[in-house]
Amino acid sequence: MLVLGIESSCDETAAAVVRDGRELVSSVISSQVETHQRFGGVVPEIASREHLDRIVPVVKEALARAEVSAEAVDGIAVTIGPGLVGSLLVGASYAKAMAYALDKPLVGVNHIEGHIYSVVFDNPPVRYPALALIVSGGHTNLFLVPQPGQYKVVARTRDDAAGEAFDKVAKMLGLGYPGGPVIERLAREGDPRAVRFSVPRMGDGRPDFSFSGLKTAVSKYVREQGIKPVVTGAEPSQAVKDLAASFQDVVVRSLVGTMERQAVAHPPLTLIVAGGVACNGALRTAASDVADRLGVPLYFPSLHLSTDNAAMIAAAGTAKLQAGERAGLDLNVNATLRLQNYEVEDELLRQRKVHYKL
Repeated sequence: MLVLGIESSCDETAAAVVRDGRELVSSVISSQVETHQRFGGVVPEIASREHLDRIVPVVKEALARAEVSAEAVDGIAVTIGPGLVGSLLVGASYAKAMAYALDKPLVGVNHIEGHIYSVVFDNPPVRYPALALIVSGGHTNLFLVPQPGQYKVVARTRDDAAGEAFDKVAKMLGLGYPGGPVIERLAREGDPRAVRFSVPRMGDGRPDFSFSGLKTAVSKYVREQGIKPVVTGAEPSQAVKDLAASFQDVVVRSLVGTMERQAVAHPPLTLIVAGGVACNGALRTAASDVADRLGVPLYFPSLHLSTDNAAMIAAAGTAKLQAGERAGLDLNVNATLRLQNYEVEDELLRQRKVHYKL
């Protein structure tokens, strides 16, 4: 089965051709980072107009690189949420028009489910149950995946997503947008123990994430220490590097600590870490250490497929098409679409008599 995937949920216009859900035939990603850099973040109206300009050439390029015609694809998969509603509408409208004109089956895909499927290209088949940590600029969720297509949120952010916190701290320090890569780079030259930040904990005992308090703590430290934003082109001070390292360390410990505790509560056969923040080297190292302690395989997507892309949408869409799912031309987008269709049963969890030594 040859599936064309289309992704336009935020600020990347992407198209990809995937064969049988695992073979990446072509992938094209047109990023808007340079467009939004001067604003310090994504401007939704501008993002929508950029998608309108780029969607046609991006899809044509993906088909050309795959050396197939549009008529040769067996189905079309498109992101329908969550994301920026104007951006989503561009991709969905184009996919529906294409499906109608070519008489091809169409499916809508949850963007977060796409990230879970992003690991299929570079790893062995996922063994279930799996535990998937999805970390990006817009999402920070931990899912129990007992079977393909079944998802239960076991932890979510109460406020900022982890990637969003990286961006806001970087902006606070004058480091530009996007913040994740530059904070990671500076953190390599900083001391993660220089500034003592607490790992956020929920007062109600739930295993959720929270990064707004950490962001406030960074802001307070910057004011109290008189740290000035880095001037464009200047070398950041050691104080900024230490702050970047300390901030990153707390975010990583929060993410992997929750993942490890939930892996003990819901023992998986596979761990997955995906999303844009999965590019972070410190997170990859810490998650790998957790997997080693638990004796469970850990799957990451390649760096190219960690950020938003259409290959993961095509992979998730292939599974839906093979299961007989079809969408009509009334398919609509949902900016706040959730991924949760399975309620955890205590009996199901008791069936897994696996104990890990921490």
